[in-house]
Amino acid sequence: MSTSPTNIQTWQQDLPHGITLSCRACGERSRPVLMFLHGFPEAAWVWDPLLVHFSKPENGGYRCVAPNLRGYERSSAPEDVKAYRAKHLVQDIVALIGLESGDAPLAALVAHDWGGAVAWSLANQHPDRLRQLVIVNSPHPGPFLKALQNHPAQQAASAYMNFLVQPDAAAQLAANDFERLLGFLDGNDRSLPSLTRPPGDHACEAASWLTPEVKERYRQTWRHGLQGGLNYYRASPLRPATAQDPGASAVQIPPEALHIGMPTLVLWAQDDVALLPCLTEGLAQHVPDLKLVPIANATHWVVHEKPERVIREITGFLAPSPQ
Repeated sequence: MSTSPTNIQTWQQDLPHGITLSCRACGERSRPVLMFLHGFPEAAWVWDPLLVHFSKPENGGYRCVAPNLRGYERSSAPEDVKAYRAKHLVQDIVALIGLESGDAPLAALVAHDWGGAVAWSLANQHPDRLRQLVIVNSPHPGPFLKALQNHPAQQAASAYMNFLVQPDAAAQLAANDFERLLGFLDGNDRSLPSLTRPPGDHACEAASWLTPEVKERYRQTWRHGLQGGLNYYRASPLRPATAQDPGASAVQIPPEALHIGMPTLVLWAQDDVALLPCLTEGLAQHVPDLKLVPIANATHWVVHEKPERVIREITGFLAPSPQ
């Protein structure tokens, strides 16, 4: 195990079922645990400011843990696409919760993008493993399926998914030192309209967080390989239907697989060009104890753009943990 100058510990965590997750953490092991799950095309380090903040005694003194999900950075990256189905991704995080929190539930699971997809499934299937759930711009499968089947604007916004499942997507994204992948982050990849900010969009300044140093840190992560992260899209049928692929049009989800029983905070940046605000409509029928907070003038990368706001909302939501 190594420790960075910000007191963030890094290590390779072997799980009982043969997968290894590269992890980052801050705070004492004996404390209540907050766990943070990243999305595509990111990595565990994007949560570093929150790990440091919430581990401080004055901010709760939590044990804060952020794994690199299966397929990312130095975590195990199976070649078989089936290894990225939801049940396997959930199994990884349930095992990590057991190692970090023992029999006690997490104080909260905090998740963004694909990490949120894992978190929604885990919260439904293993409600005893977390007291509270925090989701940042990651659609619940109920409203997402409905929108992919019936909402033309969201269908168009999700069209990029059908590029990401192509066999040569990793090579295209890695070309020219990851030029297109960086375009996903700053909204300037003109080849995929569903990921491009409209001309004159006020969010044009939002990518100021994407400094040369941060870009290089992303590149270092991506050099470990992109296919694992892309396999999440390939393993899931939740994408717009095409002439060759029925996608979401062929999917049905039973109501009991959509219920979330614990208190849930959903933060939704309103200028997300890929995941539109319509994805929060009807959410309360699946999540009875819901606090929905729209965040104006922020994009899908709200954790980077408005970290203080994200931290403030999470702080206000977290219930005191039993000591």
